[in-house]
Amino acid sequence: MKETNQHLLFFLVSFLIVFPQAVHAQDSTTKEKYLKNTIHINITNPIIFGSRNIILGYERNVNKRQTFTVNFGLASFPNMGLVVSDSLRAHGNAENKGFNFSVDYRFYLAKENKYNAPRGIYIGPYYSYNYFGKKHVWTLKSTNGGAPVDVETETSLRFNTVGFEMGYQFVFWNRVSLDMILIGPGIATYNLKATINTDNLSEADKIKFYIKLNEALGDNFPGYSWAVDESEFQNKGSTNTTSLGYRYVVQLGFRF
Repeated sequence: MKETNQHLLFFLVSFLIVFPQAVHAQDSTTKEKYLKNTIHINITNPIIFGSRNIILGYERNVNKRQTFTVNFGLASFPNMGLVVSDSLRAHGNAENKGFNFSVDYRFYLAKENKYNAPRGIYIGPYYSYNYFGKKHVWTLKSTNGGAPVDVETETSLRFNTVGFEMGYQFVFWNRVSLDMILIGPGIATYNLKATINTDNLSEADKIKFYIKLNEALGDNFPGYSWAVDESEFQNKGSTNTTSLGYRYVVQLGFRF
């Protein structure tokens, strides 16, 4: 019995000595595991523009302090529920399409971050391109008392933005990330055009349509009023401007 107790005591002492060293070695191996890739999904655009906006991204570590990202996905106009006047009323969408593309290069600040990229605060340049295209079907009541007719309109919005961003990325359990681009001022070119595909619409009704469309775009696109020339669009149905741009994105990610 005494010999058994001695063996048990020897085993316990050995375990207490060896086990902490094994755990420390395992922790060191885990800390040294360097995951260079992250897949992102944008959760900002679906909230602002609707669930049909699905944008995926890829972030790759260049080294332990720098990364680059590439993002691409589907975009679409929000459902604006436009009503121009008693003589022109929207009743359906024939087509709603678009896409988003963006790239950036990130510098994770060594003095501010305890961990390697892609965790912590970062800064860097970015470029983004957005295209929205929509065909609306309308019922037109003729002002001269004729029978109503169906007409189709096409609206497109394109903008390119070059700027500088600052953000922060959280990493949980070494696999899950929450990436937030919080500040992203830039310079952007905007091209907005609305085409009415009918010869039976009077100039007065065209202007009413452009005014209502302009109001709806202003309600659904953040920063619309200072990005485009609203007066030109209401009069001509198109406008090209160079103005301020901005990037704000929240993304969920998985690292591997």
